[in-house]
Amino acid sequence: MERNLTEGGILKTMLLFSLPMIAGNLLQQVYNLADTVIVGRYIGADALAAVGSAYTLMTFLTSVIIGLCMGSGAVFSIAFGAGNEDEMKESIWVSFCFIAAVTILINILVFAGTDFILKALRVPPEIYELMRVYVRVIFAGIGFTFLYNYFACLLRAVGNSVAPLYFLAVSSIVNIVLDLWFVLSLGRGVRGAAEATVIAQGFAGIGIMIYTIVKVPSLRLSREHLKWKKKVMKRIVQYSVLTCLQQSVMNFGILMIQGLVNSFGTVVMAAFAAAVKIDTLAYMPAQEFGNAFSMFIAQNYGAKEYGRIRKGTKMAVMVSVAFCICISLFVCLFAEPLMRIFIEAGEGAIIAEGVRYLRIEGAFYWGIGCLFLLYGLYRGIERPGMSLVLTIISLGTRVALAYLLAPNPAFGVNAIWWAIPIGWLLADLTGYSYYRKKISLYMS
Repeated sequence: MERNLTEGGILKTMLLFSLPMIAGNLLQQVYNLADTVIVGRYIGADALAAVGSAYTLMTFLTSVIIGLCMGSGAVFSIAFGAGNEDEMKESIWVSFCFIAAVTILINILVFAGTDFILKALRVPPEIYELMRVYVRVIFAGIGFTFLYNYFACLLRAVGNSVAPLYFLAVSSIVNIVLDLWFVLSLGRGVRGAAEATVIAQGFAGIGIMIYTIVKVPSLRLSREHLKWKKKVMKRIVQYSVLTCLQQSVMNFGILMIQGLVNSFGTVVMAAFAAAVKIDTLAYMPAQEFGNAFSMFIAQNYGAKEYGRIRKGTKMAVMVSVAFCICISLFVCLFAEPLMRIFIEAGEGAIIAEGVRYLRIEGAFYWGIGCLFLLYGLYRGIERPGMSLVLTIISLGTRVALAYLLAPNPAFGVNAIWWAIPIGWLLADLTGYSYYRKKISLYMS
């Protein structure tokens, strides 16, 4: 179902569009969450540390593809809002070929450089082989990740946020069933967990591609759209690459943090692996609300509905901050029971470190909620470079403080945990200042 985001009540429109995206991303998190719970409880702490570290690496590398898809989605959405169907379809062809080529290249590089990557991350010897197996199996299915994210972004660009949810729901169920079968019944260990994830991603990727081609005739391309226009290529590459860099810088910073965490040993690694899953699930609705907000902004920007953009921005900030405050209270109060979902009660040191992380990060979720809105705003008004700047500030601060202070025994691993919200807040201040000085007058 296509939805025109330039019409109707602003708050109602944003919420109806964003809720399926939020539900869909929650289901997407189930892929690795199922691996983490089953591996952590039924295989052991070493396997949990391996899967957790692999997840961070996987997130960084797939963020390249996801960023390219999100950038292209903004181009589609602006063209859709402006009513320029031919430009949108020409962009679809160019972006699909471009991102498919990048996906193939990433796959080749990962298989050729797996050992180099793991050594650079300082993976401890006791989990090295476990992580190597998991990474190689996961990236054998990276093409499915491309297909799902590309067609999900395309459908969302024209206001259809429901269809991607259906395919994720089915694939999530497949993932959990196969995880239990491969790990518990067949005893395939971390390899089985990775295989279950790949198969489930295949259901989502191939399914949504077929759905789009068969059920959404307005997005079908004819021969006249299969062109390589310089203007279209430049626009796609500019938007996609800048958004890709923003996503990649963000996840590269997280990857660097993972490398520093690994230097503190298996206990901290396992605590970080479990706590990050909780952390990600906690603020994920705010992240997806920011992505939905970006589509809302892009369609209205294409239609030149600037007053609607101003009102929508104020409402989005209120909704995001209110949600983040509520989820912060929940995570801070129930940090220990949440950690026990992943870790056996007897692993007291791991649970304690995870609780410490969650209470520091959890107190500042409103900061990252506002940051996601700023990313979405600047991507939607043709300033993806500003989203990249904010990411560099956020992650640069995080990495610099962590690497500077964590080796000092007076700070230790706590420096890593505190560096994260400090980076969020500095980026928020920068993004808000730029909006007040450059954007608010332009939109008046």
